Amino acid sequence: MAEPSNEGSSMVDKVKEKVEDALPTRSKKQEKKDKKAAEKAVKKEQYAKEGSAAPKKAPKAVSIEPTVVRDPDAMFKEGWLDEVRKERPAKDVYTRFPPEPNGYLHIGHSKAIAVNFGFARYHGGKCYLRFDDTNPEAEEEKFFSAIEDIIAWLGFKPYKITYSSDNFDRLYDLAEKLILRDGAYICECNDEQIKDQRGGTDEKNKHPRYACKHRDRPVDESLAEFRAMRDGKYKPKEAFLRMKQDDFKTGNPQMWDLAAYRIIDEPAHHRTGKKWRIYPTYDFTHCLCDSFEGITHSLCTVEFINSRESYEWLCDAVEVYKPMQREYGRLNLTGTIMSKRKIARLVKEGKVFDWDDPRLYTLVALRRRGVPPGAILSFVNELGVTTARSNIQTVRFESSVRKYLEMTVPRLMVVIDPIKVIIDNLPEDYVEEVENTFGPKNVEMGSHMLPFTRTVYIERDDFRETASKDFFRLAPGASVGLLKVTYPITCTSFKKDDATGLVTEIRATLDTPAEGETFKKPKSYIHWVAESPKHNSPVKVDARVFNPLFKSENPETVEPDFMADIREDSLVTYSNALAEVGLTEIQRRAPWPEEAGEANDGAEGAHGEVKKPGPESVRFQAMRVGYFCMDKETTADKIILNRIVGLKEDSGKAA
Repeated sequence: MAEPSNEGSSMVDKVKEKVEDALPTRSKKQEKKDKKAAEKAVKKEQYAKEGSAAPKKAPKAVSIEPTVVRDPDAMFKEGWLDEVRKERPAKDVYTRFPPEPNGYLHIGHSKAIAVNFGFARYHGGKCYLRFDDTNPEAEEEKFFSAIEDIIAWLGFKPYKITYSSDNFDRLYDLAEKLILRDGAYICECNDEQIKDQRGGTDEKNKHPRYACKHRDRPVDESLAEFRAMRDGKYKPKEAFLRMKQDDFKTGNPQMWDLAAYRIIDEPAHHRTGKKWRIYPTYDFTHCLCDSFEGITHSLCTVEFINSRESYEWLCDAVEVYKPMQREYGRLNLTGTIMSKRKIARLVKEGKVFDWDDPRLYTLVALRRRGVPPGAILSFVNELGVTTARSNIQTVRFESSVRKYLEMTVPRLMVVIDPIKVIIDNLPEDYVEEVENTFGPKNVEMGSHMLPFTRTVYIERDDFRETASKDFFRLAPGASVGLLKVTYPITCTSFKKDDATGLVTEIRATLDTPAEGETFKKPKSYIHWVAESPKHNSPVKVDARVFNPLFKSENPETVEPDFMADIREDSLVTYSNALAEVGLTEIQRRAPWPEEAGEANDGAEGAHGEVKKPGPESVRFQAMRVGYFCMDKETTADKIILNRIVGLKEDSGKAA
């Protein structure tokens, strides 16, 4: 577009002249104000002559909504975790986070990470990241890397990264020791026989539990057969090592002679290769690895409460140090699914992009969606830690994220579904620069300049073809304010596309006050983006708005299965969205906010490399639309934005 001409400059001068000319014409109300000001000046002068101070007027009370800043360590100072600490006040605290590397972590794991790493940090201790890699059939290298990366992203650094497989030799030796103490035996029963020993699976034909026929096998025989399992005598499921616990006498299934070792021929283990054909189970491995690493507080979720008895039984049976296991309620969100198997099906059938699809609640998905790591930790801290299971609605999670973003990210104007507005009484080359602050609640975020020109774009929802008393935005004959622009605009006409019926262009005028008129403030203001090639405005973007993936609060209960509960509108893409020029600076200054595992200060990644914040750290509030971040598919030629959350839960409601 051409440089502003003298005609454009004269237009600005004329507007200023009109305002200045209107000033001398004072109303009766203004005359009263002037009289009071004069009386006040006289009194002030009188007090000065008398050498006394003017009496001070009591300041007007201002009601300010207090900002609640929750102590990030609150959950360790009080409640369940504080009681756990008092129960075992070890001088040197050691915890562990022991994920299975067979899938991506989900929102529930964020609580386990925060509890274990946070508990150790708060008490000046250390937390291991230990991969429970005892099942080569389900483990993949990408899961190891993803787990390490997410922990670093959340701002935690493990004391050491270890693997259950580090201890395979030691675990095998303890298995032989347990057999020699008559604490384990080789069982050759199949799955159906074992279910029958445990009382059967048919509710109508339940019967008393009974012991396996191999339970009284001589110790020497069990030891020989265990070594034969190791050396290839048996095929998978033909034999396994069972712990001789309580002979099915108690009601705790975790004491019904659990499996300790089983045979897995293929594939090769990612770290030990083909060295082993037999692998220890979780029930045999977990407590012993805790013991080897000197864990003081083994903190896990309540589904493992029955496992505490078998955990302690095994440590005692092989005479090793016994850590203290305690169980807290797991975090679960309603309205979504966490099952790895079911998410894998969604991915396979193309219902979502991948495991990091922003509609999912895996941590890689929440990261891509733009949820800051600090917001996730704040949410966990806000809920606290108890023994009760936390079934939280997704809207509550989003509300927590929204509050967090409100104070930590800058603000921009973005029009996701634009309509062109031409302001006829401005010259074609008219350009005015207006200031827009990045952080109205945080002046340290600074401000930037953006162009206001003859052609602007507004949201489609901000225009109606017919004016009405309950609609305070743009309509024929009606006026509306443009944010940061001095005067409002009034719609004079509009055009529609005959094929689609959509409005394609609006003609309007800038409502500068006539000579002698007082400027009248509009009833409402709307956001906008101007067209100015000189300023590289607007910035074209694809805006993805994510709605819940499922229709119901519990997709698991839908018939025939959860796939029937998927919403058709879970993803809405606005391919013609327009952002103002401040987006470029926000991108340059990212991350927003600069904290946790996204700090841009040469922080170390999981493997000691210098981390660089990802595109999802380019976060901002799009005025009146929602909170957005940049997607990883953004290129130099195409910017893709993901909506993190709306501005409010009922974001579809008219403003």
